[in-house]
Amino acid sequence: MANDSTQSGYLVPTAPSPPLEDAALDAVFQQMIVGLTNLPGNMVRPRWQATVPKQPDPSVNWCAIGVTNSETDANPVITHNPGGNGSDTLLRNEVLTVLASFYGPNASANASQARDGLFVAQNNDMLTTNLMGLVDVGRKMPAPELVNQQWIRRFDFEIRVRRQIVRTFNILNILSAQATVDSDTLTEPINVSQ
Repeated sequence: MANDSTQSGYLVPTAPSPPLEDAALDAVFQQMIVGLTNLPGNMVRPRWQATVPKQPDPSVNWCAIGVTNSETDANPVITHNPGGNGSDTLLRNEVLTVLASFYGPNASANASQARDGLFVAQNNDMLTTNLMGLVDVGRKMPAPELVNQQWIRRFDFEIRVRRQIVRTFNILNILSAQATVDSDTLTEPINVSQ
């Protein structure tokens, strides 16, 4: 498999710091909700886990959080960087939709506190550090669940976050090229070298 433009084949990014994905991205949002609500870290859980944990007692306050949608802009910007041997940088914006579901006797209060806290600039430092920024926060919706013939209090809201994706590919500089230009009147070879 080629990893630079000297050979045909697929190229993979070479950047040392790809955008956060999977568990690392979940951890950013988990830490954010912990910081905004003062819920214990183990009570702010990823929405989907390989082993489904037992749901806490209805008297326990907790939150499930996870990315439910990812929408990218239509086309990325790709620029060539001529320094050194050369490379191409791909830049695109992506809007993530994150669903936060709050459970327990203080579900509504915790959801409101987290929602409002998202608008405080200092609380968004973790997002900014990871090339993200708050777009908007949806309305808080009651979504009670019936479990074992008992209603569990639940309030949901969506957080929309824009992030910048930057990836670098080894598209090397062209050092020389040969071409022929055909015209109705004249055909001459063209040689270009650096």
